Amino acid sequence: MKPFYLLIISLLCAVAAVAAPASAGPADITVTSSSLDPTVLMKGDTGTLTVAIQNNGAETVAIRSARLYGSGVVPLSESYASVGEIGAGNSKTFTFTVRADGGEGTFYPIFVLDFRDGAGSLRYPVPVQVENTPLSASVIEKPDAFAAGRTADITVRVGNPRPNAASGVQVIPQGTNFTVTPTSAFIGALAADGSGTVVFNLTPTAETTATFQVVWRNGINTHTADLALPIVFGEDKRQADPVITNVEVTPIAGGYRIVGDVMNAGLESARSVLVTPGAPATPTDPFRVYVVGTLDPDDISTFEVTFKADAGVTEVPVVVEYRDDDGNRYTATTLVGIDSAAAPLEERDGGLPVAGIVVVALVALGIAGAIYYSWRRT
Repeated sequence: MKPFYLLIISLLCAVAAVAAPASAGPADITVTSSSLDPTVLMKGDTGTLTVAIQNNGAETVAIRSARLYGSGVVPLSESYASVGEIGAGNSKTFTFTVRADGGEGTFYPIFVLDFRDGAGSLRYPVPVQVENTPLSASVIEKPDAFAAGRTADITVRVGNPRPNAASGVQVIPQGTNFTVTPTSAFIGALAADGSGTVVFNLTPTAETTATFQVVWRNGINTHTADLALPIVFGEDKRQADPVITNVEVTPIAGGYRIVGDVMNAGLESARSVLVTPGAPATPTDPFRVYVVGTLDPDDISTFEVTFKADAGVTEVPVVVEYRDDDGNRYTATTLVGIDSAAAPLEERDGGLPVAGIVVVALVALGIAGAIYYSWRRT
C-alpha cells in the first residue's frame, strides 16, 4: 500500500502547484517612466503627471488600485479605484492632474499600486520640478528722445530663461497718451534659453509711460510680465538741423533783401522746407516765402527773402520751417542783423523810388527834345 500513498501525495502536490498563484508576480511590476506636462511647473500651475508601469514577469498580476499623494505638488484628480489585471510583458499608464502648491524646488509625490490577494503594494516617488522664473523683456532699440506727434520705432526682445519651453508668447502695449501699431505682436513658442523680437511704431501725444505686457503659457497656465518704458520728450540727436550761413543783407526800395544758404546739418531729411522773415519784419514781394523743398542730410540750398522793417529795428529773424517723415512740423530761427546795411531806398505812393522817377523824367525830356528837333526841321 505504501507506493499507492506516495502516488496520491505526488498528485496532490502537482495539483497544488498548478492552482496556486505566482507569488513572485508583484515583484515583477516596475515603473518604467514618468512625465509631466509642462515639464517644469511654476507655483500655482496645474499639470498632467503620467506614470507608466510594466509587468516584466511571466505571470499575470492583479492590481486593485492606483493612487498618488504628496505635499508641495498635490493631486487634483481621483485615484484609480479599480485597475484589474496586467498580463505578462504588458504595460499600463496612469494619468493624474496635479498642482504646485509649494515653493520652488523638486518635489516627490508618491505613486502607489495596491495589489490584490494580499500581495502588498508598490510605492514609487515621482520627481516634479517647480521653478518660478518668468520670461524677461527688454527694449533693445528706441530713439534718444521722444517728441509729441513724432513716430518712434520701439524694438522689444523677449527671452526665456526657464528650463522648459514657453508657448503662445505675445507682447501687448498698454497705456495712455500714445498710439501704437501693431496693437499686439505674436512671437509664438520660445524654447529654453530662446528669444524673439518685435517692433512697435509708437506716437506719443504727451509724456507718459508705455507698458509692454508679455503674455505666455506654461502648459495650460497663463502668465504675464510687464516692461515699463518712460516716454520723456527731448531733443532727438538724429533729427534734421537746418543751419543758415553766408548771409548778405542789401537794401531795396522800401525794405531789405536777405540772400544766404540753408544747410541740413542733421542725420535725417528735412521735408517741405520754407524760409521766411519773421516779426518784427514784414514779408514783402517778390520773396515773402522762399520754397526750398527737401533737404537731405548735408544738402545745401540758396534762398532769398524780402521784407520791410520799422525804423530802429536792428535785427530780424529768418525762420526755417520744415517737416519730418511723419509730417510733424518744426521751425528753426536765425537772427540776422540789418543795422550795418545801408538804409532802404525811399518809396513813393506809386511804389517807384525817387531815383526811378528822376530816370523816367530824364528819358521823357530826351524824347520831347527829339520830337521838338524833328518838328523844327520840318
